Amino acid sequence: MVQQMTVAVEMIRKRIKAAPDRLACYANTHRRPIHFEVGEHVFLRVSPFWKVMRFGLKGKLSPRFIGSFEILQKYVADESYILHPTEVQLDQDLSYVEKPLRIIDRKDKVLRNKLIPLVMV
Repeated sequence: MVQQMTVAVEMIRKRIKAAPDRLACYANTHRRPIHFEVGEHVFLRVSPFWKVMRFGLKGKLSPRFIGSFEILQKYVADESYILHPTEVQLDQDLSYVEKPLRIIDRKDKVLRNKLIPLVMV
């Protein structure tokens, strides 16, 4: 009886995992990468809430898209923010203590009845 239950539980786990995978596969077939160039006009999609006035109209006839907006410039990702992995020396107990190199700036933040020291390392 225990063996039958474990088999049933495994089958249920497989089906639970298969359902979102199947939905994701279906959704990804309808998605496509969209690229725009400078000077093109685009519409922005609006997600209307029920009985909420958006852009001057309300109800069934409220717009689903607004625009047209011209693309003025393309955003280019700045790669200086990417952190590259570095090797870290671990102790015997697999712990790591980071030691500050230098203090760049220091200031005190004053709250109502507290003084909080802020240090930029």
